[in-house]
Amino acid sequence: MGAVIAAGALVAAVGSVSPTAAAPNNNSVAKLTKAVTLEGVVDHLEAFQAIADEYGDRAAGRDGYKASVDYVVAELRAAGYTPVVQEFEFPYFEENSELVRDDPATSWVDGRDFLRAQFPTGVPEGTATGVVVPVDFADPPVPDMPAGAGGTSGCTADDFAGFPEGAIALVQRGGCGFAVKALNAQAAGASAVIVANDGRTGLVGMIGDAAGLEIPAIFVTTQVGLDLASTPDATVTVTVDFAAETRVTWNVLAETATGNDANTVMAGAHLDSVQDGAGINDNGSGSAALLETAIQMSKVKPNNTVRFAWWGAEEEGLLGSEYYVENLADTALDDIALYLNFDMIASPNYFFGVYDGDNSGGTAPAGFIPAGSAQIEDVFERYYTSIGQPYQDSEFSGRSDYGPFIAVGIPAGGLFTGAEGEKTAAEAALYGGVPGASYDPCYHQPCDNLTGAGQDAELYAALEEDYDLVGNVNAFALDVNSDAVAASIITFAFDTSTVNDVSAPGRSHGAGKSLDAMKNKLTR
Repeated sequence: MGAVIAAGALVAAVGSVSPTAAAPNNNSVAKLTKAVTLEGVVDHLEAFQAIADEYGDRAAGRDGYKASVDYVVAELRAAGYTPVVQEFEFPYFEENSELVRDDPATSWVDGRDFLRAQFPTGVPEGTATGVVVPVDFADPPVPDMPAGAGGTSGCTADDFAGFPEGAIALVQRGGCGFAVKALNAQAAGASAVIVANDGRTGLVGMIGDAAGLEIPAIFVTTQVGLDLASTPDATVTVTVDFAAETRVTWNVLAETATGNDANTVMAGAHLDSVQDGAGINDNGSGSAALLETAIQMSKVKPNNTVRFAWWGAEEEGLLGSEYYVENLADTALDDIALYLNFDMIASPNYFFGVYDGDNSGGTAPAGFIPAGSAQIEDVFERYYTSIGQPYQDSEFSGRSDYGPFIAVGIPAGGLFTGAEGEKTAAEAALYGGVPGASYDPCYHQPCDNLTGAGQDAELYAALEEDYDLVGNVNAFALDVNSDAVAASIITFAFDTSTVNDVSAPGRSHGAGKSLDAMKNKLTR
């Protein structure tokens, strides 16, 4: 297993972080929600933005993520916690491939509009600039072209008759393997090859035996292919550039000084961003609200131990939370009463979503949701009702860091304000905002920031007619949900009986709270 190390070993300059104000004993929902302020949460978001400004992003395996870990650790230490940093290895991938056209100037998005080849016999890296030459491309290219209309484009050497040396070949999917098309293009003198989908939607990874291929090759959507084919003689640059290696990253854990270890309440949020983005809503919002809640609970003496977690490498596939659960000592795993997850809680075109623990929406398969999750959902719903705010079910899919917990039978719940999905007219009537637009128009994009850089100006102006936005953060949603985070945690900190029938937990005054004891929990 990876190392579990004292948090101070990772913090380069704790003194550079302003000391956290001593929190009073915020031992009730009323006290804690008053103490957890929007200003305090936004202070943490500003720190995350400053880190991204300095390092480019906060993605796992990169310097910006390490700086984010350092910041959270320093804030926790200043509040009186003894945080632990859990190190683990993960498969690191870095994609820097590009597809750019000079005239009309266009830059397509990796992962949305195109993908590099994934040939198991080798994926040539490099950059090629040249005129795009369609090869036996469907004529005329039309947007509703049926699947398979690409025919046998690029499947034979004859298709490339008269192909100009150094040009970039544009072929269509269909009729033969991707590798055949790419090798034929190379033999004809192409400097790169672009394979377009054949009318079907989406992207596919190009595979096959491409031994001997030396030119960059990418796959593009049907629409991008039609766009390129409709602008003959356009100069395009194709870049295939990526890294695949093993790197280390970290989870951050901290728990209350007192409480019953045998009935631990866990609350977590992923700390990492996607590459090339600040990750302010996804998931600076959840991380910041959780951090401010922990700070304001530092003097609370709960009945149940409360363990806070900031997960690494969630964007790579829930790797941090998965690693934690897999490496937790069996007895410590049994001691977790429930898990609360906070991922994207301030989407600019928000809805108030509560994980559907009772499966009233019928979206989860039978047996997927652990018993007790419905009662967690009830706590969030009661809170929204108490403050007069609407709410709705959010699919209980395991898509975020609660997935590894429910996989081992731990009841879970949490909040979500929406990602790439589109807001309905009914939701707009409830919450305001723009129907038909994404809940987070900057989801997994560089414009998920506090500055507003890169946003769709027209759309965000429309959102600002209804909302107070700070960059990609809806201030109202963040304010309400930060209190919902605090309310749920403090509720279960004192009573989990509705979830697991533990109605009178004992209290351990500091037992099991030492650094060594916490390390021992993280050992199978």
